[in-house]
Amino acid sequence: MFELTPILDEKLETPLYIQLYEFIKQQIEKNNIEKGTQLPSKRKLAEYLSTSRNTVENALAQLIAEGYVESVPRVGLFVADISDSILHHQHKQINILKDPIEESPSFKYDFSQGHVDLNYFPYKTWKKLMIQCLQIEEKELLLGGHSQGEVELREEIAHYLYQSRGVKCTAEQIVVGAGTQYLLGLICRLMGREAVCALEEPCFHRSRETIRSHGMKIIPIDVEVDGLKVDDLTNTNANLVYVTPSHQFPTGGILNIQKRYKLLEWANENNAYILEDDYDGEFRYRGKPIPALQGLDTYDRVIYLGTFSKSFIPSLRISYIVLPKHFIVKHYDHIIFQKQTVSRVNQKALELFMKEGHWGRHLNKMRTLYRKKQKVLQKTILEKFEDRVKVIGIDSGLHILLQVHLAETEDSLIQKAENHCVKVYPSSVYYFGDNPTEFPQILLGFGGLSETEIMEGIERLHQAWF
Repeated sequence: MFELTPILDEKLETPLYIQLYEFIKQQIEKNNIEKGTQLPSKRKLAEYLSTSRNTVENALAQLIAEGYVESVPRVGLFVADISDSILHHQHKQINILKDPIEESPSFKYDFSQGHVDLNYFPYKTWKKLMIQCLQIEEKELLLGGHSQGEVELREEIAHYLYQSRGVKCTAEQIVVGAGTQYLLGLICRLMGREAVCALEEPCFHRSRETIRSHGMKIIPIDVEVDGLKVDDLTNTNANLVYVTPSHQFPTGGILNIQKRYKLLEWANENNAYILEDDYDGEFRYRGKPIPALQGLDTYDRVIYLGTFSKSFIPSLRISYIVLPKHFIVKHYDHIIFQKQTVSRVNQKALELFMKEGHWGRHLNKMRTLYRKKQKVLQKTILEKFEDRVKVIGIDSGLHILLQVHLAETEDSLIQKAENHCVKVYPSSVYYFGDNPTEFPQILLGFGGLSETEIMEGIERLHQAWF
């Protein structure tokens, strides 16, 4: 038997039994009280500390519940053996894998492809709609909703997709979900682990890793200036192919019409599916937006994937898939079993935003804004770098690739940029294998920067590299 000497302070907000519990717990973790040591009885401990037996009983009960103390009937309380407990490892250094293109720390000139211009977000309109959705009349929105998403929102999405992207679908074919990766995971589960997925090489790394994490075999297929090498699919046993035909990520290529029809024929002949990721198809700066591959599909073989992250705001976390009709029938039980992952309030606000015409006006405004930024970016690069760089994928989207004609590594160029307060991003992370390009290619997103910041950032890049 030994004596405990905790200092219990009634003036603290922390209850006395918690103070006693914390004291004994720390003494055990520090091995100041060895395993097997018998603790004083509840009565003796209460008398010694001049406190109530309830305080002591509650503290000891918590220690017993967490496994620090063991009660032996008719004998007493003993300190448990926690030598193999995770508590003894809690101070060990844990190395957490980080995303190689994570946007941190903060830089004044951050050319992230994931940023959008928040200065033109319709704050007042969105706030009004959110308040409207939180009225007592809309109290049902606080409960769980349909697994595929609110039907009214799906109807608005179907109408918008047909008018702007040529996608032919009904609300019943649409599934709303919290982000592209979640919906990709859903598709992977529907396809099954035995599925074989062909991916563009290079390809968006998060999509690739999501597909890989679901156990699918991955086959990389090279891309050309005009998109995926469709002929290379014939030598594979793939039954799913992931493509970004309207704006190949990250090279910016557009899948031409001949390849589109050839890809559809391949899917039909091989009982396969095409996963069309139209992540920023709204933003094309020369001519009209390229119609979606899904609109050409007469075989019911295209799974269309869209998102509001680029065209509206990333934090809304609303993406959607358009499933082939027979695919819905085949997997209906599994689809309907899923819980909806997007707030019904946000879904309702977005539905009203689209129905009242705000969405079309916002999209037109942002398309004009990004077109101006893209011109400023291209003009500044040409003025500063001349022929010492090559711009890739300038016609669409919210990013470009900058091929730098220097005998430097990608890491070296990124570090030199950071030394001048500019954050740029690698392209090598998007390759399944080694990056085959002769010169390093740096990814520059321009959506989240002002025109002045774009010019100043490119000036600093020139200072850093040349």
